[in-house]
Amino acid sequence: MAATSPAIEIEVDGRTVRVSNPDRVYFPETGATKKDLVDYYLAVGPGIVNALLERPCMLHRFPKGLAEKKIHQKRLPAGAPPWVQTVELHFPRWNRTADELCVTELGSVIWAVQMSTVEFHPWNSRREDPEKPDEWRIDLDPGPLSDFAQVRRVAGVVEEVLDELGAVGYPKTSGGSGLHVYVRVRPDHGHQVVRRAALAFAREVERRAPDDVTTTWWRKDRDPHHLFVDYNQNARDHTIAAAYSVRGVPDGRVSAPVRWSEVPDCDPRDFTMATMPARFAEIGDLHADIDDHVFDLAPLVEWADRDEAAGAETPDLPEEGPA
Repeated sequence: MAATSPAIEIEVDGRTVRVSNPDRVYFPETGATKKDLVDYYLAVGPGIVNALLERPCMLHRFPKGLAEKKIHQKRLPAGAPPWVQTVELHFPRWNRTADELCVTELGSVIWAVQMSTVEFHPWNSRREDPEKPDEWRIDLDPGPLSDFAQVRRVAGVVEEVLDELGAVGYPKTSGGSGLHVYVRVRPDHGHQVVRRAALAFAREVERRAPDDVTTTWWRKDRDPHHLFVDYNQNARDHTIAAAYSVRGVPDGRVSAPVRWSEVPDCDPRDFTMATMPARFAEIGDLHADIDDHVFDLAPLVEWADRDEAAGAETPDLPEEGPA
């Protein structure tokens, strides 16, 4: 049995984080180690903190690297230093609570990586009021027979509709096969209202791109050639990988913020742990000013009212996951 590498200490903004097994390989395809993962998150520090700031955060942990089982963890792992902050959430279906990580500084991110976290999945609301989202998420989820060219086409329609609404969208690759667009919204509504507004927007995109887009609820009923605009990512307790989060895929791909002008030519495979630090050093956080562009959901609520008056149904909310 190979000897484990000695622990190291990382200094992060006045915090000291002990990192055990820094040489453990987390990404067998590239050979990237736990220390490489730490270095990546340090390199994009302002970006990942901005994406996670004050949000309840689910962790996707790989204690032995990608070659072994992933753990989806809501509760903060045991042994956190006292400066790592949390937010208590209640899960009505189970009548349980969970104290989830609530990032307020980069040290918390690095400590989570020490605890084998690869992916960070924040809520679309903040600790101050977890029941009132301040982030509307547009998830372009390609079907089994889609390709990224279709994602790019639909993203162009999304940008067009957002422009007409006067909303500023912040796109990013999903780190998989899709694309996300985030819009900052006023935290005036509950998750159910935001999801309903997101569905109204998705239906408008579907009207404009019927050959590419579906809003069909059941996966089995969707045309596999169509892209699903997944409005359910706005439901309570539904999370997606944050901007700058590494994804648990062999090439160490990252959910990467991109400019709208880059979308027509971008390739998700270009944004990895290896390439993003230099990109971040050059252009900084493309989502840095998202809080300066807040959209009022009222027009989308009106669209939802219109659609339902015409007979469109809003499917029941998906069930929350266990606490």
